[in-house]
Amino acid sequence: MIAAALMVPEWAEALKLDLLFRLLLATLLGGVVGLERELSGKPAGLRTNILICVGATLLMEVSMAVARSAGPGQPGDPARIAAQVVSGIGFIGAGTILVLRGHVIGLTTAATLWVVAAIGLAVGARAYVEAIGTTALVTVTLITLRWIEEYILRRRAADSVELVLEAGPDVLQKIEALFAAEGVRAARTTLEKAPGEVRVAYDLAGPTGRRHEAVRRLADEPLVRKISVA
Repeated sequence: MIAAALMVPEWAEALKLDLLFRLLLATLLGGVVGLERELSGKPAGLRTNILICVGATLLMEVSMAVARSAGPGQPGDPARIAAQVVSGIGFIGAGTILVLRGHVIGLTTAATLWVVAAIGLAVGARAYVEAIGTTALVTVTLITLRWIEEYILRRRAADSVELVLEAGPDVLQKIEALFAAEGVRAARTTLEKAPGEVRVAYDLAGPTGRRHEAVRRLADEPLVRKISVA
């Protein structure tokens, strides 16, 4: 039903208004994905995604037009030109991938450009439902999974805490019991003993709010002389 509603009359076909419609649709769909990338501060943002989607749509249109114009007995492959988009977009995607201090960044942006090109090809092939559905799925995936990743990273984030404690019996056990009571995992990293005091460092893991509350409670402990959080 949607495909039938999107069909254009013959006069519009003659004026190439159908092509204009597809290019505008490609601009809209590429802009939806590009806006999310732009708001996320990625290098390939709104303009890049729009241009790729529109370019892929136009190349698909040209490829199909060349195939239709082939004379009798001449083979016409509607995918011949459009197929080069798949390999050509790889060069643009590769430019967004960086290796920084042993970490690879930009893979999601490169994959997004590849999908946006596919959306443009789908629009050029008149597969409007597939193009719109893919755009919605990609946008929801980018937004939702970013929130989930940020939530997980916040929970996995760690603080390094250095404490100077008043020497006494079971002082370390008391401090570690405080961490446990707050639901914070404390991994002891260093321990130094000096006359009248104990210097100890912990790596704290757990929800941000619980880590902050544990540090606040440490500040109220009489046996804690100094706290340094990194």
